[in-house]
Amino acid sequence: MKEINSIFEKSYTIIPDDTEKLINNILNQGKTKQEILLDIIIKRRIIEKKEINVIDGFIFSKLIAIRTKNINSKLKKFFPDGILRFKSSLKINYQPLQGLLLKGKFQEADKLTQKYLCELVKITTNSKREWLYFTDIQFLPIDDLFTLDLLWKVYSKGKFGFSVQKKLWTSTNCKWNKFWETIGWTNKGIMNRYPQEFIWTLEAPDGHLPLFNQLRGTQTLSSLFKCIQW
Repeated sequence: MKEINSIFEKSYTIIPDDTEKLINNILNQGKTKQEILLDIIIKRRIIEKKEINVIDGFIFSKLIAIRTKNINSKLKKFFPDGILRFKSSLKINYQPLQGLLLKGKFQEADKLTQKYLCELVKITTNSKREWLYFTDIQFLPIDDLFTLDLLWKVYSKGKFGFSVQKKLWTSTNCKWNKFWETIGWTNKGIMNRYPQEFIWTLEAPDGHLPLFNQLRGTQTLSSLFKCIQW
């Protein structure tokens, strides 16, 4: 029990390899340890209503894959739609995106994310968009933007998301060419071709997803990063 409790003593932004290995070892010890982990997640999210952490999403995804009767029954009872519960104030129902991310369908999730961003601008301005201009960023509701970012982080072990990208952009002194290379959008200075040259798994570099309309310049993404203050 001590090794299990040690997992939750930290607040993770990204799951270290040693923590991932520890969780996998615990899960491989059988249903007793699996149910202990599940009960802790239920306590954290349902009873104590703690703010969701990437560790919750990672363990939840692992438990979903186990598929034992008791585990499945509890998951359906307490988390019928996923680990993240949405605020009623949101402009869009993001459950389809949660479903895709939970299954690791990152390419489909990326397309849906871009669609949601355009829909949010349309809801706010009544102007239809197929992609975003930098002037559109101001119209993205913060709660919705936060939710999109959180979904990507929670179901990627903290590897993906707009806030992850902003952190990496800042770490490269906001140098776009260096940033593109760091997150794997370019190779030797040449922009990757969509979709075949992008990586749609957790093997991708940190910040690789979601994609953005970088081919239209840097103003829109720069405006998005400046909007993210969390």
